[in-house]
Amino acid sequence: MVYTSALYGQSGMARFSAYKISPKMKELNIAIVGATGAVGVEILSCLETRRFPVASLKLLASARSSGKQVNFHGRMYPVEELTENSFGQIDLALFSAGSGISRRFAPIAAAAGCVVVDNSSAFRQDPDVPLVVPEINPEAALSRPRRIIANPNCTTIITLMALYPLHLEFGLKTIIASSYQAVSGSGQHGIAELEGQVRALVDGHPIKTSVYPRQIAFNVLPQIDAFTDNGYTKEELKMLHESRKILGLPALSVTCTCVRVPVYRSHSVSVIAQFERPADVLGARRAYEGKPGVALMDSPEHGIWPTPLDSTNGDTCYVGRLRKDIAVDNALNLWVVGDQLRKGAALNAVQIAELIAHRL
Repeated sequence: MVYTSALYGQSGMARFSAYKISPKMKELNIAIVGATGAVGVEILSCLETRRFPVASLKLLASARSSGKQVNFHGRMYPVEELTENSFGQIDLALFSAGSGISRRFAPIAAAAGCVVVDNSSAFRQDPDVPLVVPEINPEAALSRPRRIIANPNCTTIITLMALYPLHLEFGLKTIIASSYQAVSGSGQHGIAELEGQVRALVDGHPIKTSVYPRQIAFNVLPQIDAFTDNGYTKEELKMLHESRKILGLPALSVTCTCVRVPVYRSHSVSVIAQFERPADVLGARRAYEGKPGVALMDSPEHGIWPTPLDSTNGDTCYVGRLRKDIAVDNALNLWVVGDQLRKGAALNAVQIAELIAHRL
């Protein structure tokens, strides 16, 4: 049986519905930093398909992309080189060009008077920068003393989309997770490397690696980002620190292993979630009813459970394999998939932009 959710639900996520985009909203001058990258391209797509009220559009990237032309709503826009003078008259800047670029240019953009939505990890743990998933904590976007709002890590977003309805029902206590992350998480270079290695293997040519330390084609790599002193990678610790901040649960226990898999798009996460209050499968199913952005796809006896392909190019995170965990007390076991480039990055950023635009 497949359950679907309306775009804007009620119940525990009713706050999100209060921020729905209005056709009477003021049009805004928009800048996209990293406009030619994988996430930048998806941001443009989301702005277009969601009919975001764009008064003017400035596309910014590195010098090597300057002069390219990009189509938006049937009109061609030139890509300009990002400089310190790029943000005059801009109301809202969407950044997706890496932490180094964000650390340098986001404060400059904010000082020029625009609100920044940043997709990198640069400001996520800054106490003066809200970390927002609109279906979970939309009100956080209203308090932004640095004029910067951070977009969470893709795996964190997708995992919490599945867990937040359960948290509202049972009270989340512990997250034990293993992620299966697509190469889209490494941007266009990761996608190209997987494609090139598959072609090389089929044609009998030598394998070349540059993005990943080992062959990714027909392989899995149990390392995403650098290792830290405690043996966890930075990617795994993002799940811990970001989940605590988004949910407002400073004592939340989180342990995670993040794995890169040879999938082009959409991340998958296996989760054991332990709760404060008694949790059961029937109550968990009811918890998802009417929740925006997440839906159950869960009838294993009929061969129905979600895969990365089910969420690719879509905006919904799908939950399946929902069951009582038999090893951990008062816990549920589940599987969630979501498109890393959309809800895991671009869509979430545009939804934050909609919250901002509704209030500007």
